[in-house]
Amino acid sequence: MIVSRGELIEIGDAFRIPDVLARSGARLVEVGTTNRTRAADYERAIGPDTAVLLRVHQSNFRVVGFTEQPRVQDLSAVARRHTLPLVDDLGSGVLGALADEPSAREALAAGADLVCFSGDKLLGGPQAGIVAGRADLVELLRRHPLQRALRADKLTVAALEGTLQLHLDAPERIPVLRMLREPVEAVRRRAERLAAAVEGTVEETVARVGGGALPLAELPSFACAVEELLVAPLREAATPVVGIVRDGRLLLDCRTIDDDEVDEVAAAVRAAR
Repeated sequence: MIVSRGELIEIGDAFRIPDVLARSGARLVEVGTTNRTRAADYERAIGPDTAVLLRVHQSNFRVVGFTEQPRVQDLSAVARRHTLPLVDDLGSGVLGALADEPSAREALAAGADLVCFSGDKLLGGPQAGIVAGRADLVELLRRHPLQRALRADKLTVAALEGTLQLHLDAPERIPVLRMLREPVEAVRRRAERLAAAVEGTVEETVARVGGGALPLAELPSFACAVEELLVAPLREAATPVVGIVRDGRLLLDCRTIDDDEVDEVAAAVRAAR
């Protein structure tokens, strides 16, 4: 299995791509360098034992400066010449246009044979792993003896189906997409409402996406600032409220609080005092 050295990533909870591949029984062949890899590097590494070309999205970090990565189209051309499948690990699971995150549709259209991504993160659904692409390859995976032991259960599938239907019918109802796209003035009004309810102050701040995606993205936001001493009691409440401590104040970022949650958060703050 051929992969770029710049894509040997570690994701959450210390899971590493090289360790995952080793446990699968694959032999990893590294090409290129940490910051620059080209399609020709993959082509030179192909031999009689090569089974897969692997591309891995740097979901939760970026290498900037003197860098180069081959496009999916370029790797697909190499894979076609050698009759090999190209697998593109997309990580976060974007379905539509969102910043510079590659979508499953774009990767498949560019020539990837299989894409894999999460059911949660930017997709906004349940914890799950999703594989999409060429029907014959998906069927090979479906027929693997371990598939029955590792498959998602019916509740996960039902939640995933509901989330995908929302992507078609009402994407604004998916919390993560709503938070990413909400106008900052709406966030400010919510911060003002919460601050008035708890005798706090409104502070301008910056929200970051997190969750293994868009590591450089910064969203303008507003927070309700309250006393720092409320950190522990709010975190330990029956419904925990987690904020950010900055300059001796606890900031409750209102980009991640829904309109119908303001009263509940306000009640938690008053109880914590």
